[in-house]
Amino acid sequence: MDASALLQRAEKKLSGLHPVVAEKARQLIQQTCTEGIPIIITQGLRTIEEQDRLYAQGRTKPGNIVTNARGGYSYHNFGLAFDVCVCDVVKGNLVPNWKMDRRWHRVGQIGKSLGLEWGGDWRRLRDYPHFQYTFGLTLAQLRNGKKPPITSAAKREKR
Repeated sequence: MDASALLQRAEKKLSGLHPVVAEKARQLIQQTCTEGIPIIITQGLRTIEEQDRLYAQGRTKPGNIVTNARGGYSYHNFGLAFDVCVCDVVKGNLVPNWKMDRRWHRVGQIGKSLGLEWGGDWRRLRDYPHFQYTFGLTLAQLRNGKKPPITSAAKREKR
């Protein structure tokens, strides 16, 4: 699987992300693909309502608990986080593989080398698919309306 096909597939999920975060996701796709680890973007921007639905899963709705974050308490809600899945290529088709193996850890290492925070390093509810770039902003600051830069500093960060 070549990187251009993976990047094209990712664009819709990356469209709501901060431009710097979206560019880091693209770099992650390119670098992992170079190492023979195809990944897909499974989530980008998530609304508060979507976050609340995910939070309810395993609590008041059927399913397993997948997040500890209520709406407004996830960097996804502010366009500063995305989730990935490592894929196998079977007969030319991408097949998501959620089994945590060395490839997932390598994807995490590559993401961290790009300046991303990786959920696989978290102590509570490790979130291997999750990457975020917060610009040093807390969720409280974001909820109070503080915005990450979209200035020349953010543009320099893209390079």
